[in-house]
Amino acid sequence: MKCQRNCPGTIEDGYCDTCGLAPAARTAAPPVTGGAGAAGGGCRRDGCDGAIEDGYCDTCGLAPVNGAPAGNTTVPKPREATPGSTRTGTQSSSRSTGALSTRTGGSRRGSGRTGSSRRFGSGLVEIAPIAKVDPASTLMADPQVPEAKRYCAKCNNPVGRSRGDRPGRTAGFCPHCGEGFNFTPKLAKGDVVGGQYEVAGALAHGGLGWVYLAVDLNVSRRWVVLKGLLNSSDEDALAAALAEQRFLAEVEHPNIVKIYNFVEHDGAGYIVMEYVGGKSLKDMLKQRREANGGEVDPLPLDQALEYLIEIMPAFGYLHERGLIFCDFKPDNVIQSGDQMKLIDLGGVVHVDDEEAAIYGTVGYQAPEMATDGPSIASDLYTIGRTLAVLTTDFRGYQSTFKESLPDRDSFDVYKRHESFYRLVDRATRPHPGDRFVDSAEMQDQMLGVLRQVVAAQGSPKPAPSKVFTGELRTDLKSDAPRWQDLPTPLIDLTDPAAGFLASITVTDPAEVLALLKHASQETVEVRLRALRAEIDLGARRGLFGDAQQARDRFAAADAADWRLAWYDGLLALAVEDWATARTRFDAVWAALPGELAPQLAIGFAEELAGRHGAAAGYYDVVSRTDPAYTTAAAGLARCRLAGGDRAGAVEAYQRVPGTSSAYAISQVGAVRALVRAHPAAHLDVQALVDAAALIERLEVERAQLAELRAELLEQALTSLRGGVKVPASVLGGTRSGDTAEKDVRFALESAYREMARAVHGADRIRLVDLANAARPRTRT
Repeated sequence: MKCQRNCPGTIEDGYCDTCGLAPAARTAAPPVTGGAGAAGGGCRRDGCDGAIEDGYCDTCGLAPVNGAPAGNTTVPKPREATPGSTRTGTQSSSRSTGALSTRTGGSRRGSGRTGSSRRFGSGLVEIAPIAKVDPASTLMADPQVPEAKRYCAKCNNPVGRSRGDRPGRTAGFCPHCGEGFNFTPKLAKGDVVGGQYEVAGALAHGGLGWVYLAVDLNVSRRWVVLKGLLNSSDEDALAAALAEQRFLAEVEHPNIVKIYNFVEHDGAGYIVMEYVGGKSLKDMLKQRREANGGEVDPLPLDQALEYLIEIMPAFGYLHERGLIFCDFKPDNVIQSGDQMKLIDLGGVVHVDDEEAAIYGTVGYQAPEMATDGPSIASDLYTIGRTLAVLTTDFRGYQSTFKESLPDRDSFDVYKRHESFYRLVDRATRPHPGDRFVDSAEMQDQMLGVLRQVVAAQGSPKPAPSKVFTGELRTDLKSDAPRWQDLPTPLIDLTDPAAGFLASITVTDPAEVLALLKHASQETVEVRLRALRAEIDLGARRGLFGDAQQARDRFAAADAADWRLAWYDGLLALAVEDWATARTRFDAVWAALPGELAPQLAIGFAEELAGRHGAAAGYYDVVSRTDPAYTTAAAGLARCRLAGGDRAGAVEAYQRVPGTSSAYAISQVGAVRALVRAHPAAHLDVQALVDAAALIERLEVERAQLAELRAELLEQALTSLRGGVKVPASVLGGTRSGDTAEKDVRFALESAYREMARAVHGADRIRLVDLANAARPRTRT
C-alpha cells in the first residue's frame, strides 16, 4: 500500500517506510466512526478500484470515504461554552463508576532522573547499544515526491498529477480547495541557512515538510537537523512549528531531542535540532518483520517494556512543565547508542493552550482528545497503545480496535503475562480518570510487570513495593494459609496524621483503636488504620459488625480508593466469603497490575475456596518474582501437593532463601511433602531417600528433627512390609545397599525416645510406648 502523504514511501505495518507517518493526512475534523467501507469492501473513491484492507485502500492508500482516517489528525478545538462541557487540564477529575483510584500521596513521585543515565531503563534487561552510522549515509538519493504520492495536505485530494503528455506539477494550488502545495525541497546541498548551517541534503519528507541534514559551521562542525515547513501558507503547519520552537527551546532532558536554534532562510522558518542517529521502534518492528519472511514478529515483551521504561522520565519531565507530547507512537522514539530519545516533537502543546493545533494519530490517540483536548491521561493512553502495538500482532488497531483492546485470549503474550495485559488495559481505559495518575505511577507498575516477566525467564530480580509492606508472617511453626500474613498498604506519608500513626507501635487491635481516638483529626490514613484494627478485633471475637461499620464510613468518603477494596478483601477472608475476597483483590490488581500483593491475596482466596490449580498459578508468579514472599512458596507447595505433585511441592519450598526466617519451616515442609501419605500423591522409595538427605542438612531443634525422622521411618517400615526394598540411605549417613526391617525398627525406636525426652506427662508415656512397640524382638 502506498503512502498518500507527499513522500515516495509505502505503508508497512500501518506506517510509511520513508516519512514514518500513518497513511492518512491531517484533516480538520475528528475521526468519524463507522460508515461504509470502514471494515472491508471497496474503496468507493472516484477513479479508484481498490479494496479496503485493515481500514485502508490497498491501491490509493486512503481511508474509506466514510471511514476513519488513520494518520496524523488535527483535532478541532472544543466548542465554546456548552452546558456541562469542560476541557481537560493536567488530569481529568471525573471517575467512571466501578473503577478504583490510585490517587494517593504515597503513589506520587517525581519523574525520575533528569541527568545522564549510566544504565538502560531499569537495568533488568540486556539491551545492545545501537551502533552509530555515518549521518551522510542516511540522505535521500533523489529527494522527490512521486506523482502517485502527491496529495493536498488540507483536503487530501490528489494534486500535482500529470495529464496526457503534460507532467505533473511539483508546485501549485489544489483544484479542489485552493490550498497551495509545493513538493520541491527548498534547500539544496551547499546552502547555508542562518549563516551557520550548511545543508548536506534531505533526510525525509514528513507531515510538516522536508527534513534536512546539515553541518553546524560554528560549533565543531556537528551534525544537526533542519526541520522546515511544508508550506508557509499552511497555518496549522506554521502554528505547530512555532509551538515546537517556543516550548522546546527550554527543554533539557537526556531522553528528549535537543532544540538548538530557530532560523529563517528565504522567507521560510527552520528549527535546528540535535541529530539523533539510531533506530526507531518502528524501524525495529520493520526489520523483525523482514527477517521473519514478511510476517509480523513483535518485540520480546521484556525488551519492549525496557524501551518504554527508559523513556518514561521524559514524559514526567514534560508533564511537570505543563507540556503534553500528544502524538507518541513507535515512530517517535529512537534508540541512540544505549539510550532512548523522544523525537518529532511537533505535536507538543501546553496543557492550558486552547488555541494550539492538536496532533495525534488514530490508533494511538485517546478518544477524548477531540472533545476535551490533551492531558497527562491522554499521553499515558498513547504509551499503553504503543506497548500493545510493539508486543502483539495488533491488526486493526487503527480501525476495528482503534479505541479498544482485543480479548486477552487473542495473544499468547497476554495469556502468559496477565499483569501485562492489565497494565495495557488500565493505561488505555476509555475514561481518563480510570488510567494511571501520572507517568511516575505508570513507570512503577511497568517495572513491577517487567520484574514478573524477567522472573518467568528464570532470573528473579525483586525490589520492595512502593505501596505495600512485605508479608507479615509471624507464625514460623506452621505454613497454613493465614490472611493475617498478607501485606498491608503503606501509609501515605503526605497524610497529616502520618507521623502520629508511625508512633503507634502496639499490635493488639484493641489498644490500637484506643490510641487512634487521640488522633488530632480523622484523616484517610487514620480511618484505614482503624478499619484494619476492627477487622483484626473481629477475627478475635468472631463478630464483624464494627468492622463493617468502619468499612462503610470509609466508603462514604472515597469508595473508589483501591485500599478500600483491599480491606474489603481481608474482611471477606476473615468471614470466609472466598468469592467476594477474590473479586475485591482482583479489583486491586486491576488498579495496580505490577504489584505482587494482590496476586498473593487472590491465591489465598482461590486456595481457601478449594481451587488449587488456579491458586497455584498466582502463588507461582509471586514466589518466582520475589522469593521473600515465603507464604507464596508455602501456598504453591500445598496446591501442588493437592494435585499429586510431590516433586513440585518440594521445589516450591526450596524457593525460600536460606537467609529467610522461614527457611527452616520451609525445609520441614519439604520433608513432610516427601514422606506424608496423600491420596493424590504417589509415594515412592526415591521420595524417602530425598527426604533423608534433606533431614541430614536441617538445622532445627533435636526434638523436631527426631519427629521428622520418625515420620520418614514409619513410611519406610510400611514400604518394607509391602515387599518394597528400601535403600539403607533412608537411615541417614552414607550407608549403601538395602536395609533390613530390624534396622529401620531400631532407628525408629531411637527417634521416638528422642522425642519423649522433650515432653512430659501423657505425651511422654505415649512416645515411650511407641518406641517399645517399634523395637524389634531380640533374644537375651
